[in-house]
Amino acid sequence: MSNEFEAKPEFDFDEEFDEEFEDALEAFDEFEIVNEDVTLRTAVMQKENMIALLCIKSAPVGAAICRVDPREALPAVQIYDDPKAALHWFSKSLRTSKVNGWQLVYDGLPLQG
Repeated sequence: MSNEFEAKPEFDFDEEFDEEFEDALEAFDEFEIVNEDVTLRTAVMQKENMIALLCIKSAPVGAAICRVDPREALPAVQIYDDPKAALHWFSKSLRTSKVNGWQLVYDGLPLQG
C-alpha cells in the first residue's frame, strides 16, 4: 500500500540516459575558459528581514556589476567597458546602501558550497 505522504521522485532516469548526460557534461568541461586576470567580489547586505547581493566581475577589457534586490523582480546587470569605472560605481553603490540602512554581512570572494 502506498503512503500519500511518501516522497516520489519527479524524474525516473534510466542508466542509458545517465551515461549520455555524463558524456555531455564531459564535453562541456572541455570548453571551460580559465582566465587568471578575472577578479570577482560579492557583497551580501541585510536590512530588516531582507538580503541583497552586489557583485562585480572584472577583467582587463571590461566589467559587470550585478545587483540582486529583494524588492525587484529580476536582478539588474550593468556592463562597463572600463573596469576602473565599474569598481568606482560598485564602491559608490556599497556606500549608498550603507547610508540607506543596509548592513554589510559579507564582502569578498563569491561564496561556494
